[in-house]
Amino acid sequence: MEFLQQKFSVNFSYKVFFTSSLFETSNTTFINTVSSGLQEGFTKKIFFVLDSGVHEAHPSLINAIRNYFSVHRQVELINEILIIPGGEQSKNNEHYFRQLIDAINDHRIDRHSFIVAIGGGAVLDLVGYAAAVGHRGIKHIRIPTTVLSQNDSGIGVKNGINFNGKKNFLGTFAPPFAVFNDDQFLLTLSPRQWRAGISEAVKVALIKDKEFFVWLEENASSIVARDAEKMNYLIRRCADLHMQHIGGADPFETGSSRPLDFGHWSAHKLEQLSQFEILHGEAVAIGIAWDTMYSNLCGKLSKEDCDRVLILMQNFGFDITHELMQVEGEDSAILKGLEEFREHLGGQLTIMLLEEIGRGIEVHHLDADILQQCGQHLQKFENGRVPA
Repeated sequence: MEFLQQKFSVNFSYKVFFTSSLFETSNTTFINTVSSGLQEGFTKKIFFVLDSGVHEAHPSLINAIRNYFSVHRQVELINEILIIPGGEQSKNNEHYFRQLIDAINDHRIDRHSFIVAIGGGAVLDLVGYAAAVGHRGIKHIRIPTTVLSQNDSGIGVKNGINFNGKKNFLGTFAPPFAVFNDDQFLLTLSPRQWRAGISEAVKVALIKDKEFFVWLEENASSIVARDAEKMNYLIRRCADLHMQHIGGADPFETGSSRPLDFGHWSAHKLEQLSQFEILHGEAVAIGIAWDTMYSNLCGKLSKEDCDRVLILMQNFGFDITHELMQVEGEDSAILKGLEEFREHLGGQLTIMLLEEIGRGIEVHHLDADILQQCGQHLQKFENGRVPA
């Protein structure tokens, strides 16, 4: 038997910037970064896509962008700035994906040009997917505008849209050219949006950094009260821990180990079951509570540590359970989510649980009877616990 074999590796590198008032003409962070990706002697295009919620909260943003590029002319700004509805609707409706592909074609955006997405995680996922498949890869820049997207989804390498009723069924692993976290976008978030992204910080602290978890406990009230300095630290630390993991042995998730999906197997299903009325961060908070309680009931996590986690989630203002999560039999909807998660992993079910705060352990089976007990225990805890 004869065969040929080829092997090669590709290095990926991108920076996440933490800045303020990104499109003030005196702030050259953005244009200097974009200019570093240009071939000498060539002027390339840059096309902006804007989350409708961001447009409503920052009505002067479009003029600021146009003014910025009237001063900094190293790239050619496409005058049309496309506005896409924010939230999961942008990922659920194929129309918006096709709208982006048409815009790439109409504006003749090539592989050396830039597509910039400004918005929450859903819009970033959608635009990143369109950029990844358009011409087999257009340079993609993310400007996350929510806590959740600045500390987690916006700084990662995943892109995708929902399809066939399944979250992120279509997608790619395509690192961005750069990410810019502008803290001014956080100032206009609703209390619900401000809170929602905090769950991802709790998640990564629980599986990777006990010291960060203690800091979250000590500063929960300040963060809820919208202390900007504390939130900026939370976002930077959370982003750092996520990026450290992405740079590890399996950035494109070829295996079944997904530590950063702690609390997510049920969260994804809960979002779908609620018709996406429950925000991703809110669903993750509930998922964390369930996996934490399961860790305790199966003998891996102490009751003391379990209670600390649940109290912290409540002090941040999260629900820790939901009626759609209840397990009443083998055909319970949330158990179908477990099977869908196994399928998403590619075969072997791998779930992250907790041995202690700051250290996770992977298991390959969840018991339906214990999951049913989780619902009962969490409901009692929620009914009896008054947040500090």
